[in-house]
Amino acid sequence: MTKLYNRASEKAKRQQLRRNMTKAEFLLWQKLRCKQLEGVKFRSQYGVNRFVLDFYCTELKLAIEVDGESHFLLGAQEYDQERQAFIESLGIRFLRFTNDEVYGNLEGVLERIIQKIGELRNDPPNPP
Repeated sequence: MTKLYNRASEKAKRQQLRRNMTKAEFLLWQKLRCKQLEGVKFRSQYGVNRFVLDFYCTELKLAIEVDGESHFLLGAQEYDQERQAFIESLGIRFLRFTNDEVYGNLEGVLERIIQKIGELRNDPPNPP
């Protein structure tokens, strides 16, 4: 069986992404790290197959993505949809936010995450 999560071959990429977080990712990470939100442990730059999720909670199988300008370039949305479809096929759920949402309404973003955590705690994910 092929290892799907945090492959050693992708480790350098994950480390580089952690060191070079966008400002929006950094702001959100400051609120997610160390189980600050509902006591849930999130990991930063978590590998799933050849993809890297911005933030991931293994307990709830919840991915959080922060979409910056590069996600709105030609072809990027199609790539994101294909990537998300593959990851969702593994039973992982997604929340997506834009940089602007994080900058302009961080409290609203956190409320949506808290709401999703509550939903997932009441409806545990089915294995893929």
